[in-house]
Amino acid sequence: MVGRLNDETDMIEDFTTRHYPFLGCFNFRDIGGYPAQDGRLIRPGQYFRAGRQDRMTQEDLSKLKLLGIRTQIDLRKPSEIKDQGRGPLESLGASYRHIAIIPEGGSDRLSQLVGDTGISGKRYLGYLEFGSETWVEMFDIFANPESQPILLNCTAGKDRTGVATAFLLSVLGVHRVLIEEDYKLTNRDLERQADFIEKTSGFPEGMNRQQMMKAAGVPENALSDFLDGLQDRWGGAIGYLRSIGITEQTLAAVRQVFLE
Repeated sequence: MVGRLNDETDMIEDFTTRHYPFLGCFNFRDIGGYPAQDGRLIRPGQYFRAGRQDRMTQEDLSKLKLLGIRTQIDLRKPSEIKDQGRGPLESLGASYRHIAIIPEGGSDRLSQLVGDTGISGKRYLGYLEFGSETWVEMFDIFANPESQPILLNCTAGKDRTGVATAFLLSVLGVHRVLIEEDYKLTNRDLERQADFIEKTSGFPEGMNRQQMMKAAGVPENALSDFLDGLQDRWGGAIGYLRSIGITEQTLAAVRQVFLE
């Protein structure tokens, strides 16, 4: 098992195979190629995770079109979408599905609920307090082969997107070590984000480059703590999904769609 884990985590080191360095979009990555514990692999080009796409250049759009994305799942709040727009995928032929993980006004409630405002596993667990419908709808889309390829995004493509992707990778049977390492790949795209913000809008008032990069990154242990919380309360990610009514048939369909 140690040798197998080393082989899997080595895949993380080849960041360029799954990262798309668009000029105006960050954290755009493919989960394809990751191994499931039953020996199958995730099909490449079927699920992309990303941040907002409204700042993409014409060069970016030409490359984005080649991915043939059929479904966009947008996890942002309505106010974020109003400020940033939906992005270009609908104009490229994709269907648009809005599934807000945090409802409008939910950020303050979430901070009160978890007792802090920082990014943490506890905060990620707080996402689950806004109802199960979000996750049921999301996995219904995942289970539909007509939905692929899928792009799932929030604003930064790291927290809400990271939690949703961790659920999917868990269902697909990817080893937990690899799920956590995939989440932390966000921290490899920080220099590009800092360069982009500095050149376009400038850093927010009172924030220097290092502070901005810290805000754009993910903490080392946040997803691990989230997965621990799922394990303690529901026996793991799949246990939580079963508890909210996602059926074995749906989970099997998701595996059929994504694994080869």
